[in-house]
Amino acid sequence: MTVADPVVPTLEPAFHAEIIVGPPGDLGTTRVGHRRIVPVLGGTLTGGLAGEILPGGADWQTVRADGAIEIDCRYTARTDAGALVYLQVTGVRSGAPAVLESLLRGDPVDPSEYYFRTAIRFETSAPDLLHLQDSIYVASCVRTADRVRYDTFRVS
Repeated sequence: MTVADPVVPTLEPAFHAEIIVGPPGDLGTTRVGHRRIVPVLGGTLTGGLAGEILPGGADWQTVRADGAIEIDCRYTARTDAGALVYLQVTGVRSGAPAVLESLLRGDPVDPSEYYFRTAIRFETSAPDLLHLQDSIYVASCVRTADRVRYDTFRVS
C-alpha cells in the first residue's frame, strides 16, 4: 500500500434502534412532491448507544412518483446516563409497488423484499458521546405496522 491508497471501509456494529411511530399524516402533493409526516412516539436504543427515544420527533417523508420514500427523520434520545442526543436519519425505502403498498397498510413484509437503508448524523454536548459526531453511521432498517427497527453501523 502506498500513501495515496485510500483505506477500504468496514462496518462496525454500533447499536440497535426500535422506533415507535404513529399513523402518517398525508399532506398530499405539495411543491416538493407527495408529503407525509410520520410522528415519532418513542422507542429504545440498545447496544453501544443505550437509552430511550423521546416523543416529539417525526419523519418528513417525500413519496416519489415510483412509490419509493425519501426519509428525513429527526428525533431526540435520552441515554441511560441522562445525556440528550439529537439524531437526524436520512435515506430511502424502495421496492416493488405491491410491496410498498403492503408496508403502507401495515401488513407484515419480509425485509428482503424491499430496500430500506439510512444514514444517521448525531448532535450532542455530552463529552462521552462527542465521538458520534466524528464518524459516518449507516443503518439497515425494517418497517412494521407501528415501528421502524434498525441496526446501526459505524463506517470505519
